[in-house]
Amino acid sequence: MNVGRSVEDLERVERAVAVGTFDGVHVGHRRVVEAAIDAGLVPTVITFDPHPRVALGNQVELLVSLERRLELLEEVGVEDVLVIEFTPAFARMEPEEFAESVLGRIGTTVVVAGTSFRFGHRRRGDLALLASLGYDVRPVPVVEGISSSGIRKLLRAGEVARAARLLGRPPEVEGIVVSGDARGGTLGFPTANLSIRPELLVPAYGIYGGAALGHRAAVSIGTNPHYGGDERRVEAFLLDFEGNLYGRRLIVELWERLRDERAFDNEQELVEQIARDVEQARAVRRPG
Repeated sequence: MNVGRSVEDLERVERAVAVGTFDGVHVGHRRVVEAAIDAGLVPTVITFDPHPRVALGNQVELLVSLERRLELLEEVGVEDVLVIEFTPAFARMEPEEFAESVLGRIGTTVVVAGTSFRFGHRRRGDLALLASLGYDVRPVPVVEGISSSGIRKLLRAGEVARAARLLGRPPEVEGIVVSGDARGGTLGFPTANLSIRPELLVPAYGIYGGAALGHRAAVSIGTNPHYGGDERRVEAFLLDFEGNLYGRRLIVELWERLRDERAFDNEQELVEQIARDVEQARAVRRPG
């Protein structure tokens, strides 16, 4: 997949373009992207970084990083992506200027977007405007009940299985493996400690069953209350895995929330509970 940061990075060819932020690349987003692919031209996505609401001073917990967003779009079948830096100046661009200086310059013929799509200064642009400018506009009905904000709400409540139905895949936590307290190794369950970028949403504290690198995983999100911790940690124990993960980018799927985190009366009780968590993680089924 070719990824451009400016219109000059993409060859001018006949394109079917889907426009949007696509945070999470959920089921609704995929409908839009698949409509662009079905148009039979070069399937292309125009997306934005940072998130438009963040650029305008709002706080948004992202479902996925830009890197992961691009990977998911490629999996769907997108050939080219134009990543536009969303700045206050860009937000003031008139919709006609966006159509001419962005859509036109990369060869856009077909524009695909959700029926509620708005763009340009004061959100004045819509699909009807693009149709009046000569584009073949193909609106995609909004999938009822599916939105990035709704998925965020489910994840903050730890409802990963319900979120998976809206995403069309399990939710994930993504980060770089860094050194931790090494307590897991001394207890017999060595974990990968993830450093997660602050703009990414992390689901509710608790113990989860999931997977990473093709291995089942028992995942702890929280503060390690048994040891009196107060800093959030995301740690994954990969079942039947041997190897060094330090410094590696790791994507961990969350399949099911197993229990709340809690303190125990002694370390033996903790070890016994972790062993039960591992067996549960081995048995959970992947949602989708």
